[in-house]
Amino acid sequence: MTERILIVEDEPKIADLLQKYLHNAGYQTHWLSSGIGVSDWVRIEKPDLMLLDLMLPGKDGLEVCKEIRQFSPLPIIMLTARVEEIDRLLGLELGADDYICKPFSPREVVARIKAILRRLQAFAAASNNGGSQTNVSTLLELDRDRLTIKAGERETTLTLVEFELLAALQQHPGRIFGREQLMSRVYSDNRIVSDRTIDSHIKKLRKKLAEIIPQQELIHSVYSVGYKFEA
Repeated sequence: MTERILIVEDEPKIADLLQKYLHNAGYQTHWLSSGIGVSDWVRIEKPDLMLLDLMLPGKDGLEVCKEIRQFSPLPIIMLTARVEEIDRLLGLELGADDYICKPFSPREVVARIKAILRRLQAFAAASNNGGSQTNVSTLLELDRDRLTIKAGERETTLTLVEFELLAALQQHPGRIFGREQLMSRVYSDNRIVSDRTIDSHIKKLRKKLAEIIPQQELIHSVYSVGYKFEA
């Protein structure tokens, strides 16, 4: 089935350019020019991925991203002219999977989309082959198909990047992963990513883990090295 990409962008020329490149790559697209109504559209139409501009009329991209993360793990790539690191980190902490600064190459956008959707397909295949998996501590159940984690009766939804980070860590309890190792597992296209980007994702992941397992700290920082999973 052809994947559908939602483009939320208030500049018609940019939206038109993205749609042309995405159509040529075999994707279906839908364009919204305002932040108002995006969450409702996503609930009903359930696209496969969203390109979300940061500066939008009516409601900005960060607010839209925050709303959608309340109910959906939809992959979100944020598009923006802001290049300050604080904006990048804020977008990632609210749940964006990736971040591309304007001006950008449409080919790069298509490549990023393909990389994210490939990872989703790999998760789906792993789920079909092995279903959900439980870590060695028996505390936490990971559902690859729905990108959810569960402990007892409590459950929460992760973004694709958060799920990949947790899966990498929990598969090797006690092993220390450097930030570069985690980057290579999450970003397979070998892009340059700041250490603080991984820290931002880990911070968000810890917060979600604390919601379902408040009595346990599962992801531990190893000073000047990286992170490890240990119950």
